[in-house]
Amino acid sequence: MWTTDHTATTTAPPAAVWSALRDLHSGIPLGPASDAFELHGPFAVGTEVTVTPQGQEAMTSTIVELEPDRVYADRTVFGELALTFRHTLTATPDGGTSVTHTLEIDGEGADAVGPELGPQIAGDFPVAMAELLRSAEERAAAHA
Repeated sequence: MWTTDHTATTTAPPAAVWSALRDLHSGIPLGPASDAFELHGPFAVGTEVTVTPQGQEAMTSTIVELEPDRVYADRTVFGELALTFRHTLTATPDGGTSVTHTLEIDGEGADAVGPELGPQIAGDFPVAMAELLRSAEERAAAHA
């Protein structure tokens, strides 16, 4: 298995981050750099999601983990490889949230392919995270 992650912290509480994350994965873009998502059923484990990254072809993922205000993960399978994208939300002592976006590549050849493919895929994590946290902070301010 090969893995990488990107972590950032926001003043927004976990519920606001979760709201933005749920909207994004339900097809509501958070900003100009957002990937496009189309949910094919309820926002629940087992539901398929069509994901179209900026400037790329669409792919189908399946929601594999979902715990409100704590974790969202989906998995995309390409032949022998599985790519799992996970957002983990952790409340901070000051009422904010630490968010970690993780990419795991596993399956036949993951250790060989991961070091080249992984950074290409995860290259937009900082921009995507900034949009997510900005949206969460706007939501939190609207409810303050």
